[in-house]
Amino acid sequence: MRLGLDLFLEKHYQSFRGKRIGLLTNITGVNEKLIPTIDLFHQHSDIRLTALYGPEHGIRGNGREGEAIESFVDPYTGLPVYSLYGETKKPTKEMLDTVDVIVFDLQDIGTRYYTYIYSMAYVMEACAEQGKQFVVLDRPNPVSGIPMEGNLVEEDVRSFVGLYPIPNRHGMTVGEIAQFYKHEIGIDCELTVIQMDGWERDMYYDETKLFWVPPSPATTGLDMAMLYTGTCLVEGTNLSEGRGTTKPFEYVGAPFIDGYQLAKAFNNKGLPGVIARPVFFVPNYQKHKDQACEGIQLHIVDRHSLHSLRTGLILLETVAEMYPNDFKFNEHQNGKYFFDLLAGTKQLRDIILNGKANVFLEECEEQLEQFRRQRKPYLLY
Repeated sequence: MRLGLDLFLEKHYQSFRGKRIGLLTNITGVNEKLIPTIDLFHQHSDIRLTALYGPEHGIRGNGREGEAIESFVDPYTGLPVYSLYGETKKPTKEMLDTVDVIVFDLQDIGTRYYTYIYSMAYVMEACAEQGKQFVVLDRPNPVSGIPMEGNLVEEDVRSFVGLYPIPNRHGMTVGEIAQFYKHEIGIDCELTVIQMDGWERDMYYDETKLFWVPPSPATTGLDMAMLYTGTCLVEGTNLSEGRGTTKPFEYVGAPFIDGYQLAKAFNNKGLPGVIARPVFFVPNYQKHKDQACEGIQLHIVDRHSLHSLRTGLILLETVAEMYPNDFKFNEHQNGKYFFDLLAGTKQLRDIILNGKANVFLEECEEQLEQFRRQRKPYLLY
C-alpha cells in the first residue's frame, strides 16, 4: 500500500514546480519509514516550501484537547507555523500571502467529532476566497471505509466538532471528504486529491502495515479509534472518558460508580463485539483529576460486529439508570450542552434518560441511507 504522500513525491510534485507551497500537517504526516512530510518537502530541491499550518494539538501533536495553539517560527526549518486552532480556525489573507498552494497531510481517525476534517474545510474555504490551490495527500480511514454509524448533524447544533451533516462514523478518507465538501457543501476551491494505491475500503489500519502515529495525545491506538465513535459522547457528561489515564476512551468511570456493578450491568446487555471489565483509576488531569474513580474498560471482542455508537449510548443509558442522582450532562455557561454538539441533535439527552437509545439508532438508518447515496459519487476506492 502506498500513501498519497508517496505518490506525490514520486511524480505529482512536478505539477507544482516553482509554486510556493504551504503544508497543513502534524506528526502524523510521515511516510512508511516515519520520515516527516515537513522534512521530505523542506529538503526536496524541487519543492518550494514556504509556510506550515497546524491544526488542533499543533504540528508537534503535544497540545491538549481544546487548548489554543500559538503561531511561531519552526526551529527546525525556520518557516512560519500558522496556528489554525488559536485566534482563528480559518487562515486569514495574510496567512496565505506567501503560498500559492496548500497541501493537506493529516491522519484522520474516522469520526465526525475529530476536528482535522473541519480545519480542512476552513482552509478549503480560504483557498477558494484567495484563489489558492488545495491538495490532499490521502491517507487511510483507520476504522475502515464501509461501516457507518449515527445521525446527520442538525443545523442548530453545528460546531467545530460537527460542522456539516455527516454521520458520527462517516467511512470516508480525507480525500473523499474534501470532494464531498467541494461538491455537496459548495466549498468550490481548486482541489486535487492524490489517491493512495493499494488501500481497500474494508481495510483497518493494522492491515495497512503502516506504523500508527497518534494524531493527538489521547488517540492511543486502533482500539481507541474504533470505540471513539461511541465513547467520545462521554465528554459531554460528568463521567471521565479516561483522559489523564493510559486508556482514554476505553476507560469510562467516575467517583460515584461501582465498577463491579457497572461491568455486570453492561455485560448483561449482551452487546455484540464488546465486553467490559471493572477498572479503578485516578485521572492525572481533566475531569475528576486526582480523584479515585471506578468504572469499566471496554474490550473489543470482534471489531466486525462492534457497533461503537450503540456501545457508547447503552453505556450512558446504563449509568443514567443506575445513578440517576449523580449522572449529569455538563451544561456550559451559555446554557448550551457540549453533549448536543457531539450528538448532532438536542434530542439525544432525553432519549438516553428515557432508555430509548435503540429506538434512536433505528431511526438513524434512514439518515445513514441518505448519506450513503450522497457520498457515493466521491468515493475513490
